[in-house]
Amino acid sequence: MKTVVSILTAGAALLAASVATAQPKEVAGNLDGGLPWAVAAQDGTAWRLECRFRPVAIRGVYQNRMTREGKGASTGNLPADNGSCTLTRLSGEGNIGVALVKDGTPTAAGSIGTTPAIINVF
Repeated sequence: MKTVVSILTAGAALLAASVATAQPKEVAGNLDGGLPWAVAAQDGTAWRLECRFRPVAIRGVYQNRMTREGKGASTGNLPADNGSCTLTRLSGEGNIGVALVKDGTPTAAGSIGTTPAIINVF
């Protein structure tokens, strides 16, 4: 009987641990803790950055996607330590580029013309 209780206790602990790791990370509105991103574009060039990442709770709402639009160069942070981003030029001249930095190592992708730049960091 003692062995069965030990096995059940160990099984419950493993189940609790797996559920805990599957829960989204809580972010209380502070997006500075995730991966830094940077967009390189000429001043008049408009772009859209769409990123997906592991689900996080931001102000009580679970999210796994971020979309930003801008013109020229810009920087920010994803709310998670992983991401897959697509940068698309909307208007303007010149090439565009995007970079994500994880553990001090940048990963970058660029685009010539209208082809989107795609980057993955996991």
